[in-house]
Amino acid sequence: MEAKVTVVVPVYNVSAYLRKCLDSLTGQTLPEIEILCVDDGSTDDSLRILQEYAKKDPRIRILTGPNGGYGKAMNRGIDAARGIYIGIVEPDDYVDAHMFEDLYSCASENDLDLVKSDFYRFVTLPSGEEKLTYEKTDPAGKVYGQLLCPAEDPSLLRLMLNTWTGIYKKTFLDQYSIRHHETPGASFQDNGFFFQTFVHAKRAMVLDKAYYKNRRDNPGSSIKSTRKVYCMNQEYDFIRDRLMEDPALWERFKYMYWRVKYQNYMFTVDRIDASYRQEYLARMQAEFHRAMQKGELSPEVFTEIEWKKVEALIKNAGGLFGRIRSTRIVRKLHPFIPEWAKRMVFRVLSRRK
Repeated sequence: MEAKVTVVVPVYNVSAYLRKCLDSLTGQTLPEIEILCVDDGSTDDSLRILQEYAKKDPRIRILTGPNGGYGKAMNRGIDAARGIYIGIVEPDDYVDAHMFEDLYSCASENDLDLVKSDFYRFVTLPSGEEKLTYEKTDPAGKVYGQLLCPAEDPSLLRLMLNTWTGIYKKTFLDQYSIRHHETPGASFQDNGFFFQTFVHAKRAMVLDKAYYKNRRDNPGSSIKSTRKVYCMNQEYDFIRDRLMEDPALWERFKYMYWRVKYQNYMFTVDRIDASYRQEYLARMQAEFHRAMQKGELSPEVFTEIEWKKVEALIKNAGGLFGRIRSTRIVRKLHPFIPEWAKRMVFRVLSRRK
C-alpha cells in the first residue's frame, strides 16, 4: 500500500510523552500513512516504546543512530520517506485523528506544494486537565481557503512560523533541496525549513481549522533552554545563505527576512539568561546597523512600533548598552559572534566615548 503521507517523528528522550503522540498517529482516519520515527540516540525508554508500537502497527518504521541533533534527524526522515506528502509531528505533541486525512484531501485536490492549518498550544494543569489555547496561522484572517503563491508574495511570511501544522509534497522538497540546518546541538532549526518552503512554494493553502496540539510544558523543550544563546542567530545565518544562493530570491525576500529575524531575535532576548542580554543586544545592534547600511531594512514591512524599536536599536538609544563600558567587555563576547560583528560593536562603543 503506497503511503499518501509520511509523518516524520524526531525522537530524543521523550518517553514521558511519546505514547500519547504515537496513539494519535496510529489512530489517524487516513489509513495510507507511514509513521517514520527517527530515534536520535535516546538514552531513556523512548526506543523501547517505539519498538513496542512498531510490533503492533506495521505502518511504523524506526530509524536509529547516534545523537546528531534535530536537523539531522529530520533530514534522515525526509530522505527516507516513502509518502507522497510529508508531515512533521514533534514527539511531545499530538494531533487530531482527522488531521492527515483532511490535509491530504486538500493538498491532492488542489495539487499543492504545501498546506497549513491552525493549531492549539496546551499545558497540563495540576488536575491533569489540559488547558488549550487556539492559535491562528493567519492572525489577520485574510488568506484562509485561498490558493496562494508564497514564492511571489513575501508578505505571507507574516503567517505564524511553524512547520508541524501542515504537509509538504515530497517531490517539491526534493526539487529545491529543502532540508533542515544540521548544526549539532542547535535549536530552532524549523525556522530554516519554514523559510525555504515558503520562498519556493507556488501552490499553497491555509485552513482555518486546528488539528495540532503543541505542548508548552515540557521542561526539555528548546524554548526552555537559556544556555543556547546564539542558536537563533546561527539559524538566520543559514537562512540568509540559502536565500542568497539565488540573488533574485534574496532581493524579493530580504526585507521580510529582516522583519522575521527581528521578531525572533527579540523573542531570544526575552528567553535567554539575563547575564547574556547585554552581550546579545550588542551583537543584534551590530547586525541591524550593518543591514541598514546595506539597504536591507525597510520600514514598510514593520509595524510603526517595531520600526521605532529598530531605529532605537541601531542608534543605541535608550541606553541599551549602558552596562557595556569598554571594548574589553566585547572581547569576552560569546565565541559564536563573528569577527565583523565584534568590529562593528567596537566602532559603536568608540563613538559613545
